[in-house]
Amino acid sequence: MFVNTETKFIWKNGSFQAWNDSNIHILTHTFHYGLGVFEGVRAYKTPEGPAIFRLDDHTDRLFSAADKVNIEVPCSKEKIIEIQKSMFPKNSLDEGYIRPMIYLGSESMGLRATDLSVNIAVAAWEWPSYMSPEAKEAGISIIKSPFSQYSNPLYSGNKIMGSYINSIMALQDAVKKGADEALLMDEDGFISEGSGENIFIVKNDEIYTPNVKHCLNGITRQSVITIAKDFGINVTEKDLTYEDLCNADEAFFTGTAVEITPVTKIDTKSIGVGLRGPITAKLQETYSLIVSGQSDQYKSWLTSVSYTHLRAHET
Repeated sequence: MFVNTETKFIWKNGSFQAWNDSNIHILTHTFHYGLGVFEGVRAYKTPEGPAIFRLDDHTDRLFSAADKVNIEVPCSKEKIIEIQKSMFPKNSLDEGYIRPMIYLGSESMGLRATDLSVNIAVAAWEWPSYMSPEAKEAGISIIKSPFSQYSNPLYSGNKIMGSYINSIMALQDAVKKGADEALLMDEDGFISEGSGENIFIVKNDEIYTPNVKHCLNGITRQSVITIAKDFGINVTEKDLTYEDLCNADEAFFTGTAVEITPVTKIDTKSIGVGLRGPITAKLQETYSLIVSGQSDQYKSWLTSVSYTHLRAHET
């Protein structure tokens, strides 16, 4: 966790507003009931300027989540994409994190949630590595959390505001007990995910990951599955037990924030030899090349924001 770095502007409902002037009403419906959707998107510095990783896929998921909770988005997907791209020249950012949000207004209260305005906001700010460089190499420790992941597929399949309470409590509990992260199980006792990450294990040079019954089908998760299969590594999505993780040769988390981070300890037990494994390292290296614009094979995953536009906004 780190402090938000103030940038110049946030986009809200059709116009840019100064960072400190972008506020919501205290009676905003979403603030009380949590009915809203959001995404976490990341842009990286590349030789051609800032490039946003899998922007279309993140925006598709944002609109899909809004549809599932009956929020009619008052503008097109293409418009939201352009707004996200514009955040970098507008704020003179070379890289950073993007948070598009769709939330309900303050016109009324109650669970009927009718006759409410639909608001859209997009923020972007500098985003250093969520995990330290040392953690990316040495790995992190996790503990099995006493908190279970939601069984409601509406929550587990989408990024919905108000649905992260379990994850927050699980992570706070893990940190208090001296671990770096938490491992949440599903209602049937199978592995679900980390507090905000998908999990993979490696056994006998094959990769396994929980199916998406009770976890977010992360964009980074999907990317890693594709990369691994392109390497000829077999990837199986299945129910995984705590014992499967304990007996794994390697394990790693994936997510927009953590990217690919080795997991080398669960509770008191080392995973494998207690170090980052070779398959994890290979996936990390490839992912780094992709997001930094150095992989022709996966160039379609990047949406460029050119330096030309950046300089035009600075002058």
